[in-house]
Amino acid sequence: MPTRSSKDHDFATVARRVVEQAIGEHLDGTPLEEPDAREESSGSRIGKAGGSKGGRARADKLSPAKRKSIGQESCRRPLE
Repeated sequence: MPTRSSKDHDFATVARRVVEQAIGEHLDGTPLEEPDAREESSGSRIGKAGGSKGGRARADKLSPAKRKSIGQESCRRPLE
């Protein structure tokens, strides 16, 4: 999980960032940095789609008795 930056608590800094985002460039005229390309790639969308199916596919392959024992085991484990 990303951590929050401690330098963004100043009202003027936050206001400047909002204005720069609204106009699409820094106040000195330089362009804003491009967002991370991984977030927009088709590969990440495919990975997310496959990942959401994994648990269900695993459960379908398990026998009812095995699913029951896994469920009972997870209920007995103490929370960390």
